[in-house]
Amino acid sequence: MAQTVSRLVSASKTFELGPERIRAVQEVSLSISSGETLGIIGPSGAGKTTLLRLIAALETPSSGDVFFLEHNVKDLKPTERRRFRLEKMGYVFQQLKLLPTLSALENVELPMALSSKTGDEQRSRAMQLLDSVGLGGKEHRRPEKLSLGEQQRVAVARALVNNPELILADEPTSQLDSTTGRKVIDLLLELGDKNSAIVIATHDRELASSLKKTYEMRDGSLA
Repeated sequence: MAQTVSRLVSASKTFELGPERIRAVQEVSLSISSGETLGIIGPSGAGKTTLLRLIAALETPSSGDVFFLEHNVKDLKPTERRRFRLEKMGYVFQQLKLLPTLSALENVELPMALSSKTGDEQRSRAMQLLDSVGLGGKEHRRPEKLSLGEQQRVAVARALVNNPELILADEPTSQLDSTTGRKVIDLLLELGDKNSAIVIATHDRELASSLKKTYEMRDGSLA
């Protein structure tokens, strides 16, 4: 039986910019189960990134509730949220956020190092994933020495390194050509554990068509 990994109940997020109040996410209710692949489709500014950040406990809702493995995010201490993200979530950021001073291998190893895995375990798992995404032999190159598509694959490997229960990807193909973008999505679906829940935010309907379930997002609301 599939486990509910994440659940949102009438979750909203409002940002205050001076006198202006921007409601980025409006009363979203959503349930995400293990083994599910889900797409959030919508144009830039629709609220997709904020929604993923709520799911990842990088933001707390202004109203409503967000649960991760039945823990209410509002009730978790910052250290507990951080531990959940490190050990049980993988996140492919739109801007990648690879550390420029680290090699591809060190970038992939980083989540394991922060979650206190042993050095040998880190190296073995990271090398395995880099080989799987076609970067064997380039593991010691820094991001500036890799193409954008290769950097994206490093980000995918890093998101998968701790065998997360929930994988989130924010516009993972937005800076790539269609062929390379397709490969990145295929890698996420192929290399993610079959029991992992995968949520991909994208404006590309063709890419989203390979996912089991899709939702439309506009003006902060989910349909």
